[in-house]
Amino acid sequence: MTEQPDQGADATAAASCTVGEEWFGRVAVLSVSGVVDMLTAPTLEEAITTALGKSPATLVVDLSDVEFLASAGMGVLVAANDQATPNIGFAVVADGPVTSRPLKLVGIADIVTLYPTLDEALSKLSA
Repeated sequence: MTEQPDQGADATAAASCTVGEEWFGRVAVLSVSGVVDMLTAPTLEEAITTALGKSPATLVVDLSDVEFLASAGMGVLVAANDQATPNIGFAVVADGPVTSRPLKLVGIADIVTLYPTLDEALSKLSA
């Protein structure tokens, strides 16, 4: 019997999460892409902590380019919401089955403000 390589390990090793920071007035936007799971959630958590340290009026986490959002990533979002409130507004851009659906299913959408697009979030939050 020949041994097959563990493809799951290769997929996990290839998973990554990148976070870019951009400012629109006093609104900080963190654009997240890739996979947000237990291995990559600390990257998002660090970016959120750094952005909150700059005292924005509002922090928006844009998950539009996220391919997979695991419970670890959702936990980071809940913690960020708790950390930001009440002095700093907090919102998440999420739309579709990969991001908004799990956030709604587990009830996070009930405590974190969700927007379907970054444009909509910025227009409502900058007003």
